[in-house]
Amino acid sequence: MRIVATFSIVARDPQNGDLGVAVQSKFLAVGSIVPWAQAGAGAIATQALANIRYGPDGLALLAQGLPANDVLSQLIDGDPEAEHRQIGIVDAEGRAAAFTGSACLTWAGHIVGEGFAVQGNILEGPEVVRAMAKVFQSTTGELAERLVAALSAGQAAGGDRRGRQSAALYVVRAGGSYGGNYDRYIDLRVDDHADPIVELGRLLQLHRFYLTPPDPATLVEIDEALAREFRSILRDVGYYDGPMEGSFDEVTRAALLTYGGIENLEVRLTALDQNRIDRATLEFLRRKQADARAARQSEGS
Repeated sequence: MRIVATFSIVARDPQNGDLGVAVQSKFLAVGSIVPWAQAGAGAIATQALANIRYGPDGLALLAQGLPANDVLSQLIDGDPEAEHRQIGIVDAEGRAAAFTGSACLTWAGHIVGEGFAVQGNILEGPEVVRAMAKVFQSTTGELAERLVAALSAGQAAGGDRRGRQSAALYVVRAGGSYGGNYDRYIDLRVDDHADPIVELGRLLQLHRFYLTPPDPATLVEIDEALAREFRSILRDVGYYDGPMEGSFDEVTRAALLTYGGIENLEVRLTALDQNRIDRATLEFLRRKQADARAARQSEGS
């Protein structure tokens, strides 16, 4: 019998309706078991002697409009091993519910608050879930960052008393996926790592750069000076060999988009249609130019 000893949080963002789950455990690839979510329906964490059917079955019930408490009741009432289970649910309206079976290994328990539930088993003590709830409620920003902050607080309060191994973050948003045709907004997993929550935070930062559209407040207009700089960068990385002067023309735009495709910058470069680019992408390109020049100098020395 494999016990998914872990701590997790399920939550809804009241500002935009995002739904998500974050989890950490001394268990390989916990993201393949615990987190389940569907835009417009809800989010579920199933753990302890995890019943994976709680995920798809619970989401199907939530999608029918059943509140979190009713879904929880239906799941555990039909499960003869319910006392070995632990589950947290939040529905699309922000109603939350949780259950910790009497046979879960100590310390095990949960806290349900407005729009969230935190739960854990084989923890150092109740201070783990208390810290998670407190930090989640006091942290601002997008749901993903708040969920990771809650995990970090749980770990700082003692976490899983067996240690650390894996973590996961799953956030859904209608049309939030790459390409905009699915709800998988953020899906990050750290399957085996000495410090999985820190690594999860690093991956979230990368996701924000590569897969999240730039904040309009960070966009700058591409004038002739910036167009010249782009040509210099593109020349040094091997994607442009034309004249250096002039406005931001289609040749330069096409070269930048081609190089952007190589560097997986498609989402970042969508603002080129408005003759704009965000500052973070500009700094990324400048670093790539510096790297290219340093490599040439190294080869010539």
